[in-house]
Amino acid sequence: MRNIESSDQFVNRHNGVSNRDLPEMLKAIGVSSLDQLINETVPDSIRLKAEMDLPPAMTEYDFLQELQQTARMNRTFKSYIGLGYNGTITPSVLLRNLFQNPGWYTQYTPYQAEIAQGRLEALLNFQTMVSDLAGLPIANASLLDEGTAAAEAMSMFFAQKNKRNKGEAKNQFLVSDEVLPQTIDVLMTRALPLGIEVVVGDWTTFELSEATFGVLLQYPGKSGEVHDYRAFAEKTNAQDIYLTVATDLLSLALLTPPGEWGADAVVGNSQRFGVPMGYGGPHAAFFATKEDFKRQIPGRIIGVSVDRHGNKAFRMALQTREQHIRREKATSNICTAQALLAVMASMYAVYHGPKGIKAIASRVHELAKALEARLTALGFEQVNSAYFDTLRIKADAAAMKAVQGAALEAETNFYYTDGHIQISLDETVNLDEVDRLAQIFAQATGRTASTTDLPDVGARIPDALARESEYLTHPKFNLYHTETNMMRYLKELENKDLSLVHSMIPLGSCTMKLNAATELIPVSWPEFANLHPFVPTDQAKGYQKVFNELEAWLSEITGFAACSLQPNSGAQGEYAGLLTIRAYHHAKGDTHRDVALIPDSAHGTNPASAVMAGMKVVVVKCDEQGNIDLADLKAKAEKYRDTLSALMVTYPSTHGVFETEIREICQIIHDNGGKVYMDGANMNAQVGLTSPGIIDADVCHLNLHKTFAIPHGGGGPGMGPICVNESLKPFLPKHVLVETGGEKGIGAVSATPYGSASILLISYAYIKMLGKRGLTNASKAAILNANYIKARLQSRYDVLFTGAKGHSAHELIIDLRPFKSMVSAEDVAKRLIDYGFHAPTLSWPVPNTVMIEPTESESKDELDRFCDAMLAIREEIDEIARGDAAPDNNVLVNAPHTLQLATADNWELPYSRSKAVYPLPYLHHGHKFWASVGRVDNAFGDRNLVCTCPPMEAYEEDAV
Repeated sequence: MRNIESSDQFVNRHNGVSNRDLPEMLKAIGVSSLDQLINETVPDSIRLKAEMDLPPAMTEYDFLQELQQTARMNRTFKSYIGLGYNGTITPSVLLRNLFQNPGWYTQYTPYQAEIAQGRLEALLNFQTMVSDLAGLPIANASLLDEGTAAAEAMSMFFAQKNKRNKGEAKNQFLVSDEVLPQTIDVLMTRALPLGIEVVVGDWTTFELSEATFGVLLQYPGKSGEVHDYRAFAEKTNAQDIYLTVATDLLSLALLTPPGEWGADAVVGNSQRFGVPMGYGGPHAAFFATKEDFKRQIPGRIIGVSVDRHGNKAFRMALQTREQHIRREKATSNICTAQALLAVMASMYAVYHGPKGIKAIASRVHELAKALEARLTALGFEQVNSAYFDTLRIKADAAAMKAVQGAALEAETNFYYTDGHIQISLDETVNLDEVDRLAQIFAQATGRTASTTDLPDVGARIPDALARESEYLTHPKFNLYHTETNMMRYLKELENKDLSLVHSMIPLGSCTMKLNAATELIPVSWPEFANLHPFVPTDQAKGYQKVFNELEAWLSEITGFAACSLQPNSGAQGEYAGLLTIRAYHHAKGDTHRDVALIPDSAHGTNPASAVMAGMKVVVVKCDEQGNIDLADLKAKAEKYRDTLSALMVTYPSTHGVFETEIREICQIIHDNGGKVYMDGANMNAQVGLTSPGIIDADVCHLNLHKTFAIPHGGGGPGMGPICVNESLKPFLPKHVLVETGGEKGIGAVSATPYGSASILLISYAYIKMLGKRGLTNASKAAILNANYIKARLQSRYDVLFTGAKGHSAHELIIDLRPFKSMVSAEDVAKRLIDYGFHAPTLSWPVPNTVMIEPTESESKDELDRFCDAMLAIREEIDEIARGDAAPDNNVLVNAPHTLQLATADNWELPYSRSKAVYPLPYLHHGHKFWASVGRVDNAFGDRNLVCTCPPMEAYEEDAV
């Protein structure tokens, strides 16, 4: 009986191609078997010789049953720890219609604005919400976490101050000791390679010097105290020193916003706006600043523009700051967004509105005052003279021990620090809960808690710091307060966006595969969703089990010795991996090794990460086949042999090919004293077939939102764990509040020790349910699907860069340069919308090309629909070439065609409506997706930068 396997294997649900379709696909490719295709694609010299040491596959039902047992190992005590993380209530309408809805969580980053108007509007709402509450005019569309946001502010102001400075660099950054400890940890890590001196101390005694370029304050502080910083802000402003304030977004409903008393930037975390704590994430950080810095602000900004018909349209603004363009000139890394969580936080504000948000904040504050009164009556001293939600109770060692014992017995967590007990309240608390908390203190002291004859604690928000300005005044925050209206608004926006619920998203290098429901379901379970990231580890044994197993499996998959789950995105994984290399060299005394060799085809995040890690970028050429130019690599490795730190290489290559000389490439670097960083963006072609360890790399990051099935969420969340060999294992990142990392570990790169911990469950489920053979089969299926598309398209398009046997890896590049006199790659991308598809990766790594990655999850039927669309577009290009279509007025240059255009009374285009919007028969059978706007005018949006919600009439008018 032990050998009987269920017929309901997850691999059959995950992989799209059936055994029925396999022979026809292999015939089209020109091979007799799948094994032949793999053998001819992946060089034998780097193939795995044995199966990975991973568990066998589990059915979805069995997995969920087992994971429920693991979930029960977590002890979901009520936590009042604070430190930037609080309990929250996710409105059911958001939980069901947004957080658990694949129409929202399977969207890609909104690079194609015409099919992303829904999430772009939601993100514009987020920016408006942050801008209003922070009191500053410009906000971005989210960052990874509060620590990252503070570090980005420090980096931005450091670059800004020293850009114009002709003398000695101003490199001193003053940080209040009231700033959250995890934020200081991340700041220290970021500052070290950049040569920034971080000085932590009492803000009241700071000595501002000529070297000081910036200051960071916390408002309210980590102790809960609300300080009056107005005079200090006047001082920093008078001395032209940039002031950043980290804050609690909910508190700003009651407190004067920092933008009104002198802050140059305001940062923080929007987690308590309806996003579960999730043992640390994912959560959307925010970053607001003055108009002066709108072209330096890190991350993504959503702006307002118009489409070709003059209608209002949203888009990602200022895209020239994209790292694929700025590369080694970058000062920050754009792959830092948490779009899905920003949408959740914005919709929390939309649903509650300004009155609701103020009511929540006021209720939390009043309950904190009620608790203070009860504790004061018990004889305890509360030392914060002004606070929003956090009490700081003085306690000697005996009292602290007694309270902690009583609290744990009552399954309650407080924060215990330097002779004080801190209690941070949140919106999940009611008056009965306040009485229960008072009873814990009463039990600890042998007294009786009372709810009568309580002292009046007085005002705890001074009049001078009470907010007077309005916020969330835009109608978007005042129209959808009933569930009916909110449900319809969410659906209205969802319907404007193309996601995996509609069709394949064939983005090369982005791996938009199935995000299975069974993988996603546990993220919402309370045992995983409601844990504070800094609870005692014995309360998170379920999470620890998941982490330990996942780290071991990822190490096995990569062929490495150890893993850190801390990096919160792929780009942050690159940064963390390079920092481990830097630490390795410094530990050997080689502090001068600071050169990073990077191929000119590399992901744009590579040079950006290298710059952030304090390295100098030297570009290595690629040959005509897209491979690294060995002669150029060797020459530069030898030229910089005394200062060489690392090579950053993507494998399979950015061009979608398994380079046969990869081991020789790694050896050249090692021979010259450097380490090899492998970008894990293309791991979907490696798992079970080869590994970074086999090719002799030293460290890699893994995009869990690509290869390991975490959804992209419209531009985040993502996770980028790093795996390292034995030489780099001691340098894995540590964390100030939780024991983790190597014995010589670098500082934290994320605010929490395991990054966005709750979504690690998705990759854990993916590996568990596929098992070692299923993971390998998924890689094979990805390579099969890419080569099938290649086989179908290569007679009508030139396919760039194939391997020695003429095959692609898991992605392929279609060359559109031969048609550039008639149409652009952008024209093809926009025309694909009319056929119901998201565009492939556009003009990268080669200008005027598209890079296609179908993933393993798509069926032959879907692949054929996509190929039919591409072939039909090729015929439309031929019509222009033959003179049958006007060069400047045809279906490609006018694409996409909207429903509004197609149903207008007048049709003035020189081709039929059916040709415009129903060019192939399959579109008549449920595969039609309508773009809600015509082609967006990007230049107009950059010239007329608007980054908050426009007047309501702009939503209602047909045209601007």
